[in-house]
Amino acid sequence: MTIPTEHTDPARRHVESVVIVNTGDGKGKSTAAFGIVVRGVARGWRVGVVQFIKSGNWRVGEEQVCRDRLGVEWWALGEGFSWDSDDLSRDEAVARAAWDHARQLIGDGAHRLVVLDEITYPMNWGWIDSGEVVAALAERPAGVNVVCTGRDAPSELVAVADTVTEMRKVKHAYDTGVMAKKGIDY
Repeated sequence: MTIPTEHTDPARRHVESVVIVNTGDGKGKSTAAFGIVVRGVARGWRVGVVQFIKSGNWRVGEEQVCRDRLGVEWWALGEGFSWDSDDLSRDEAVARAAWDHARQLIGDGAHRLVVLDEITYPMNWGWIDSGEVVAALAERPAGVNVVCTGRDAPSELVAVADTVTEMRKVKHAYDTGVMAKKGIDY
């Protein structure tokens, strides 16, 4: 028989905002972030989404409903996936411009929720300085919540976050040749 050890929960407290990171190789990082977007909108929050990989040409399902029906401010500022690129220098400049926009969005304090979708990729590629991102998150106005998504979240990002969830792939249809499906994957 195991004797339970004494466990003390930390004192509960209210905070003005949190930083959430959804990372890992599993499906659902952005999907979970957009669930939080819906919650924020339902509470009357002003919400902004900055996508670092997807371009405005994609018009994914979540963008359509969030922008067109829920009033979420949406910036798909990426150039697509780097492995499809013929000009990585341009992609880096676009990612940097997206970060400049996101940093301003966070810093101005007008949005209660800002989603930085797929930000870990340009951070890991060295296109966006991780220290700048961490500083912007640590110095954000009190009422600004931020959700960051993407694989391989840098350790500095994990350290500044209040909540980190790692999605782990157990099995994925794509690995058997199944193409991404509208309404499920985008």
